[in-house]
This record gives sequence, C-alpha cells and structure tokens, in this order.
Amino acid sequence: MSSVRLDVRTREPFADGHRFAGGGAYEVITATAHYSVDPEASAHRSIADLDLAPRDSDGAVRFSGDVEILRPVGGGRRRLFFDWGNRGNKRAVQYFCDAPHTNRPQTLADAGNGYLLRRGYTVVFGAWQGDLLPGDGRLLLDLPVATRGTEPVRALTTAEFIVDELTRSLPLSRWTSTRSSPVSERGVRTARLTRRRYPHSEPEELPQETWQFARLQGGGSDLRGSSVAVVPSRHDLLIDDGFRPGWIHELTYEAEEPLVLGLGLAAVRDLVSHLRHDPAQPVGEINYAYGWGRSQTGRAIRDFIHLGFNEDTEGRPVFDGLLPHVSGAGRLVAERFTNLTVPGGQQYEDHLAAADAFPFAYAESVDHLTGRRDAIMKRASDPKVLHTQTSTEYWQRRGSLTHTTTDGRDLGFPPNVRGYLWSSSQHVADPAAGAPTKGICNHLGNVVATSALFRAVLEALDAWVSEGVEPPPSAVPTVADGTLVTMEEWSRQFPAVPSALRPYGPNELYAVDRSAVPPVADTSGRYTVLVPAVDIDGNETAGVRAPMVSVPLGTYTGWNTRAPGQGHGALHEFSGSTFPFAATEDERLFTGDPRPSVASRYGDAAGYVARIRAAAEDLATRRLLLDEDVERAAREATDWSAPRHDVELP
Repeated sequence: MSSVRLDVRTREPFADGHRFAGGGAYEVITATAHYSVDPEASAHRSIADLDLAPRDSDGAVRFSGDVEILRPVGGGRRRLFFDWGNRGNKRAVQYFCDAPHTNRPQTLADAGNGYLLRRGYTVVFGAWQGDLLPGDGRLLLDLPVATRGTEPVRALTTAEFIVDELTRSLPLSRWTSTRSSPVSERGVRTARLTRRRYPHSEPEELPQETWQFARLQGGGSDLRGSSVAVVPSRHDLLIDDGFRPGWIHELTYEAEEPLVLGLGLAAVRDLVSHLRHDPAQPVGEINYAYGWGRSQTGRAIRDFIHLGFNEDTEGRPVFDGLLPHVSGAGRLVAERFTNLTVPGGQQYEDHLAAADAFPFAYAESVDHLTGRRDAIMKRASDPKVLHTQTSTEYWQRRGSLTHTTTDGRDLGFPPNVRGYLWSSSQHVADPAAGAPTKGICNHLGNVVATSALFRAVLEALDAWVSEGVEPPPSAVPTVADGTLVTMEEWSRQFPAVPSALRPYGPNELYAVDRSAVPPVADTSGRYTVLVPAVDIDGNETAGVRAPMVSVPLGTYTGWNTRAPGQGHGALHEFSGSTFPFAATEDERLFTGDPRPSVASRYGDAAGYVARIRAAAEDLATRRLLLDEDVERAAREATDWSAPRHDVELP
C-alpha cells in the first residue's frame, strides 16, 4: 500500500510565455503531494521509527509535501529532471543554467542561459527534507512525529555549535532554517555543555549556571523592541557570556518528539513514480527520469540507491539515471534525532557526523575493520550513475573511498557507474561568482568555474540511458598510476607557494562507536583516505580539468585553512583556495615564488584566451564540454577571467 494524490494549486505561464528554442513555452505548476505509506511493507524496513508513526484507520502512515514543476507546455522531450532541493532550496536551474539562485523562478532572467528549458526537460522540485521550517520559499515536507502511545519518544542526542563571531543564543538545530529536536523536561536538568579548541582537544565542561535552554528576544532599533529579554525555550540554547568564536561547543541532552525523517526518501520514490506512471498526473507522458543532487542531496541520492528506494512499490525502477554531486563517500543516514541540515563530517566541524558509514563505494567491497561486505549498487533496479566530485571531497569528505577499498587499494566502479573528479575545484562553485575573499580563512577562495561541466554530464547521462551511448570513461585519480597519493607524498609534490599555510592532512575517518552519546571515535581502527597528486604548479594531475585549470592563473586547491582565532590551521568547511601566480618575472623573483609568472606563460591576454579556447575544444572533443560552452569559456576568459582573477601586466 503506497500512493500519491497530487493537488494542483496553481498553473501559471513561466517567463510571460517566452518560447525557449528547442523547448517551447513553459508553465509553473505548484501542488501539494499527499502520501500514504504502508509501514509494514518490507520496502520501508530501513525507515527509522516508522513503526512508531501514527496510522489512519487503514493502517497507513500519511504525510504531505510541496511540489513545484517547470513544465514544457508542448510536452518537451518527455524527460523528467528531479532537483533534490538542497535544504529545501531549488538549485538545479542555478547550476545547470548559470542562473541566479531563487526559490521562486518566474522571470526569463531566472532561467539563466535556459539550458534545461531549451533541452525540453520537465523540471520537478519535490520536498523531501522533513525538518525544515517555513521561510525563503523553501519546499516543506510535513512529517509525523514518532510516539509510544500517548508518551513522546525520548533519547540522548548531541548538537554541535561553532560560530564565527560572538553569539549568545542559537537554536538547538544550529540552523535558523531547521526544526530543533526539543529538550525534554528531564533533559533540562541533566544536559551537559562542553567546549574544546580542536576536535581532538580535551573538552572543558561549562557550569550549568552559565547557560540555559532559552533564546534572546528583542534588541531591535525601534522603541518597542530595543530592550532584550531572555525567553525560556525547549528549542534554543543560550550561553551567558556567549558562544566563543571558533571554538567547538557540544551539547548532550535528552531530546523528544523525533520526526520520521526517512519518509523523505519514500516521498521522492512515490512522487517520481506517480509522475511517470499515473494517467492522472499533470505533466504529460514521461519516457525517462533523471535526478540530481549536490552535497547533502548527493548523499541522499546515494542512500536512496543503497536502501532500495529506486524500485517503487510495484517493482518498477524509479529513476533511469542519477547525478550525485559533491557527496564524497557519504550517505544521508536518517536516524532518530538526525539533523538533516547538518553537513557531512569535516575535519573541524561536525567531525563525528553519522554521514560517513560503510559502504562508501558503489562497487562491492569489504570493510577491513569489521569484515562486512556491501555496496551502494547491488540491485537490478539500480539506475545508471555519474558521480562527480571536486578536490574538496578528497580532502574533507573522504572522496577517495568512493573508488578504493577501505584500506586504500584501487577498486573502481561497477559497469553502471562512472566517476569524475573536477580537478582542483572546490565543493561550492557559484556560476555567478565574483572576486574571491578570505572570510575566516587564511587564503582567497577557489575561483575555478565548473558549471559548464554539469551540462556535459547530463548530456552524457541522457545519451547513455536513451540511446545506449557509453559516457566518457571515468576520470578519477588512482593508486596504480600514482595520481592518488598519501598526505606524505602530496606534501613532497606541492610547491613552496609563498604564504600558503598547508593543511595538516585530509579529514581522517575512524571506526566510530555510535552507541555512545556523544559518539566516540576508535582511533585504533582507521579507514585509508587518499588525495589527488599535483603537478609542479600545485594543480591536480588527474580528473577532468576545467579550462581554468588546464590554463591556470594560479594554484587552485580544494582545501583552505582556518585563520587565527577560528581554529587556526584546521581545514575550513568546504572551502578551497586560490594562490595567484606572480604577474611578471620581476614580481616572482622578489616574492620567491617557484611557479612561472603569468607573463612568461601566456605573454598577453590574447595568448591566454587562445589557450583557454584550445583547452575547451579538447574537452568538447572528449564529450566533457558542450560546443556552446567552448564559446562561453573563451568569452569569459577575456580580461584574464575577471572578476575571478585580477591580473595586471605592464
């Protein structure tokens, strides 16, 4: 028993009825999806606490969520493209069309270069994350709370807080966009709060009289709101002297009222199946279904496959192809009191998050610490997958484990998977990025432009599914050819770039005892995490090199280090770095830079643009770039790729 009823709320022309070449006119459909799930079905055994969800008179668990659709009025190419909205935000049009981010696409400007619409895709945005709060146009999923009869479900949980500047109160979720798991009455009395300088530092406990479950209210500029009040709250934490910037604060408390978060995967399965097979659905005939998610939602895709959700309740495949991007080796792991907004574990932040759990690889492998055998891909219903990741995932998200054994030997991918490293790029690469800044890091952010690669990957997936045309071969670093190396080898390769504070190492991964609260790492059992090798400029040698990396104006890394006072020296979140080359040989000599200058490499701006065009044409020949993006690459390279780069030659 599993069904969907889709109530359409509005249908409006998109972009005033503009006709996209190849795709025609589009309309925007908003709807509410009503879901009904059989909690006894074997397909739902992986959903934590589903047995504790309220049931209706038929024994079903019901819930609902937002759906929005960009639909080609003339039917398009009968291809559905599902955007696993990152934290409830629409991202596909932004990244595939180089468009400004908006959760309410309405105008022609919101379509960017129009790629998805010119290609006639039916773009579907469906809510899957159940712990989000309303605001900013986020897609919401209304999920049931697990209960034991009339009693709430309670258990110990942890929440980690790191702030960039002095802050007195925060929601227990740490994110204003996200529902907090409320503290129980007993938890108010028994909770413990600690702070530590680095993840492995000895924590110091904060006396209970110095903090409380409360929030600050007021502090505004007008007369009525200028004063400040402390309001008791089961959803917030207040420290009298404030959260110390850059320190790791960890709260352990008894929480209650957990949401049945795993139903989000069932929602995606049932919505897409409904749109493909139900004659009453509002989008017209669909021949193929693809899905894309980045970071958090890339992890959701990997869990979706691993847990068998790509087969609907009637045994039919749901997606023909999926595109998980920058997930690293992580999965979603929606357990009791999971905060789905929290990123996967990083070296400094959320270090022991549950996101990284065996299996890491798509191909079958053995956990050398436990002897367990498993794989992400193991069912006849599995889709074709093109897994893409950046340098950051190798440094922060244990990305090497997607294609190596747990003890660091080459494993590769199964036949229905390809993997691509987008060399020397960082986790987030805004298509509209401006000049880089440092933020709370030691170095300028990574400026490599990679959005064009999204379009090529989708074209390759579509050709693979619909025409049987093999995609470009996997392009990832390997141990065998010396392009996937240990930290020690990488340190020998990386040049002596002036002012570069190198990382201590990649984010390590240990076996973790998750029965303990907070979780405890077993440092006697470590998984092997490797990083891509680099050339004499410090740029990565393996993978797919975007034109800016093939023809560099600097060294681009997937890592950046925290500045003094912010966890100095540790890797910062998902940030990369740019270390510009000296503009001239005179500058290079004065700064002691071992890397050749811009002038000695390219001569002038025209020489640089010509080299960029040649690199783009080479990618297009290998089907890693669309022909239309060759021209874009050359056009954007004028004036030395400003504003991403600032090169001034005499």
